[in-house]
Amino acid sequence: MDFIKSRVESIRHAIAGWSHVIRTQKNAWIHAAATICVILLAIWLYLPARDWALLLMTIAIVWAAEFLNTALEIVVDLASPDLHPMAKAGKDVGAAAVLISATIAAVIGFLVMGPPLVVKMQSIFNTIKP
Repeated sequence: MDFIKSRVESIRHAIAGWSHVIRTQKNAWIHAAATICVILLAIWLYLPARDWALLLMTIAIVWAAEFLNTALEIVVDLASPDLHPMAKAGKDVGAAAVLISATIAAVIGFLVMGPPLVVKMQSIFNTIKP
């Protein structure tokens, strides 16, 4: 029973961390908006399961990078409340990880959803012609 209680407590801590990121990180709102847009577009395009898997893994990587970057920033602020060049460098490297993951996610999104989107848009425009 202690095992189950400790797992439930772990989930509570994770939810508290998630809530902290959503409440305090402006970029998390950008990631949330992008996530919603990608999911809605993927639904509209009727993507196959393999494409869904790739998109969901990509979304998870971006969110994980954002969460780890936030954790890094919090720990650096705690350890070095004064401005320090190494603290800045650590934060910059964490931000770079988010930038890299988000950029590659956008490329993957275009590669996965671009072709079916073009086909869908062509079919829509072909039905509109007078």
